[in-house]
This record gives sequence, C-alpha cells and structure tokens, in this order.
Amino acid sequence: MTTIADIEEMIARIGIGDRKAFASLYDATSAKLFGVCLRILNNRAEAEDALQEAFVRIWQKADSYAANGYSPMTWLITLTRNLAIDKLRARKAPADDIDDIPDLSASGPTPEEAAVAASEAARIKACLDELEADRAHAVRGAYLEGESYQELADHHGVPLNTMRTWLRRSLLKLKECLSR
Repeated sequence: MTTIADIEEMIARIGIGDRKAFASLYDATSAKLFGVCLRILNNRAEAEDALQEAFVRIWQKADSYAANGYSPMTWLITLTRNLAIDKLRARKAPADDIDDIPDLSASGPTPEEAAVAASEAARIKACLDELEADRAHAVRGAYLEGESYQELADHHGVPLNTMRTWLRRSLLKLKECLSR
C-alpha cells in the first residue's frame, strides 16, 4: 500500500529527474487518475490520451510541487482533472469562428418571466392607485420618468423639502402595500 508520504517522496524524486520514481508513481496512481479522466471525458481513448498528457505534465511540473499540508493526490488529481476538462472543452468548441454564427436565441423574457413581470406590474399599479393622485404622479415622475425632485416640486408648486417628504412617505406606503 502506497502512503501519502511515499507519493510525496516520489514526486520530489521525479522533480530531480528520477525515472524509477516516475514509474513507481505511475503504478501507484494511474488507475485513480485514469478514472478521473474517464469520468470527465466519457470516452476511453480520450481518457487514455489525457492520462498520458497528465503524466507528461507531472514529469514537467514535479519540481514545482510543494508539500504544503495538502495531499499529494489532490495535486495529481487537480492537474489531471484540469487537463481532462481542457480536452473536453476543446472537443466541444466549434471548428469555425463562433463570431460568424448569428445569435438565433430569443432575446427578451421567457413566457414565465413575462407572466411574473406582468403580475408584478399589476401589483405596483394597484399600490400606486392607493396613493393620492399628486403623490402617485410625483412617484411616477421621479422613479419612472427620471424627473428631478426640483422639477417635481416646481410642477406641483410645493417646496423642495415637501416634495422629498411626499416621495419618502409614498415609497413607505408602496412598500407596505407590496408586502401585503
């Protein structure tokens, strides 16, 4: 049975070019790493290729492995998994330039989203209708039409601070109404 310390030692020896340690590491971990590749790629031939590439990378990067409290298997599995995911992405990528393909997906909300939005709009309208007419007009002007508080105050013939109070109180009433 190969221990974590054994695997760490093999990786350290591979980092200085020890071929026997590399063969030992392959024997000790290849089945597990092949399983990772096979699970991701779901194709035996591609998994075998990925495993081979993973061991090439292990050989190349063994000197950069640092035993920092993590299991050396975590490092090996992560390296192998990332390589297999890269191969999977490459397989799924179209050969042609994707920018040349027109976007045929529907823009805008799905039917469900449209129904929810319509329902929410009806609730907001009903709550606005509960406000006094001038307060509702001020809320619509400020939050739907982008009018400034000063423009609204001038339009309604009230001081600026009064308009701010109207809007603050109206928003509180809307919040209360919408929470029912």
